[in-house]
Amino acid sequence: MGTTLRAELSEKNPYWIEKHRYYELKHFCLQYPIWKKAYAALDGTNTKTMNLAMRVITNNIDDPTSRYAIARTYYADRMNMLERVANFTNPELAKYLLKGITEGWSYDILKARLNIPCCKDIYYDLYRRFFWLLDKERG
Repeated sequence: MGTTLRAELSEKNPYWIEKHRYYELKHFCLQYPIWKKAYAALDGTNTKTMNLAMRVITNNIDDPTSRYAIARTYYADRMNMLERVANFTNPELAKYLLKGITEGWSYDILKARLNIPCCKDIYYDLYRRFFWLLDKERG
C-alpha cells in the first residue's frame, strides 16, 4: 500500500503540521497492526517469538523474561499512545479514527463497512486533529 499524496494543508489551518512530519506520523500509525500482532505473540510461551523481543533495544539483557517484558512494554506503549490520542480527539469516533488511520481506510470505506456516524467533513477534520495531537504527544 503506497502513500497517497494529497494537497498540503494551509498553514492557516489550526491543525497544520509540516508535510514530512505528517508522513512520519502516518507511517508510525500504520505500524499499529504489526505492534498488535507482535504484542499478542509475545506471551512468553513460544520460542519463535524471541525475534520480536530481540528487535526492541534491550541494552544486552540476557534474561529472556526481561526481554519479553521490555518488548511487550515497547509495543503496549505505542498502541496505548495511538488509542489515547484517538480517544482524546473524539471519544465517540475514536474506534473509527483508529481503524482509518492505522489501516489506511478512507471515509468511504468506513461508511460502507462500519457505517461511521458522521459526515466526511467532520471525519477529516478529526483526522487532521488526531495527527496534530499526535505530533504534540510525540514531541
